[in-house]
Amino acid sequence: MNDIFLKACRGEAVPYTPVWIMRQAGRYLEQYQAVRRKVDFLALCKTPELAAEVTIQPVDILGVDAAILFSDILIPVEAMGMELEFIDGRGPVLSPPVRDEDSLNRLSVADPGEKTGFVMQTIRILRKELEGRVPLIGFSGAPFTTATYMIEGGTSKNFLNTKKMIFRSPGLYAALMEKVTRTLTAYLKAQIEAGAQAVQLFDTWGGIFSPADFREYALPYVTGIIGELRDWLESRNSGHVPVIYYVGETGGLLEEIRSCGADVYGIDWRINLDDAVKRLGGDAVVQGNLDPAALFLPRHGIEERVKDILGRASSARGHIFNLGHGVLPETPPENVVALVETVHHLSGK
Repeated sequence: MNDIFLKACRGEAVPYTPVWIMRQAGRYLEQYQAVRRKVDFLALCKTPELAAEVTIQPVDILGVDAAILFSDILIPVEAMGMELEFIDGRGPVLSPPVRDEDSLNRLSVADPGEKTGFVMQTIRILRKELEGRVPLIGFSGAPFTTATYMIEGGTSKNFLNTKKMIFRSPGLYAALMEKVTRTLTAYLKAQIEAGAQAVQLFDTWGGIFSPADFREYALPYVTGIIGELRDWLESRNSGHVPVIYYVGETGGLLEEIRSCGADVYGIDWRINLDDAVKRLGGDAVVQGNLDPAALFLPRHGIEERVKDILGRASSARGHIFNLGHGVLPETPPENVVALVETVHHLSGK
């Protein structure tokens, strides 16, 4: 198996910089669109054979060094008892929003085998069909980002309802976060049991906090999940499964996130990678951090950006090349192929 990605996660010496891309399976690929024409998005997530097919597409097309499970961070939220639908032009809609004790009490801590067994079946199919070619990454939302969707009922520009709950009803917020954290912990354990070889926690909206509020209202729940996963793996003598923690708008929170216990820190493009490494500490393993929009540059422009990032990452203990967020739907696929080839070539493959 090409285990360069896993070695980089552990900070081990690697012959070249591995690369994978957030949202590497998606609308920018015609092969993905062909599958989507058959089913809606949620049905695709819940059909293991199709979810496995689109997970593997970028491995074949792009030559990336890891596959990431095709799913959505809101799948376990639906399993907790909320209604979930995806509306074109609007995105995910969750109902009813969780804004009082009655709506919270209607939610349960979801059993991953009972409620999200299709995800585990997808992972089992993938481990078989990938045939050891590249590692498989599982994932979930981080507790805070997951909770924002539940409180807001979908996406938000200012997260007003979320912050009102935090500041006006801290007990309600803590109770919601406890349920969400227990659900996500069990969900990630089930993914690892099914065969995920690394997991990523997406805290896309963590950057809306001040550092002090992030430390109080988001970080402890992430630290709790990572710590419980570590203890659980050790108790089972299951070996090491790397945990990647990605926070959107990372720059203001680096001193906070370095204490969470993750193996790898995902960095967005709003900060130079060498500055991020310096603030995280020289022993950090980092992932990132090309601006997704830079994939609209001509090839020589992409090469310049890659060279700059690789140079800045040289001070880290380990580096996994990625975008600072997900690949944009309008991105030319040939530019994504060029990115992967360039990372491999310039880093020594």
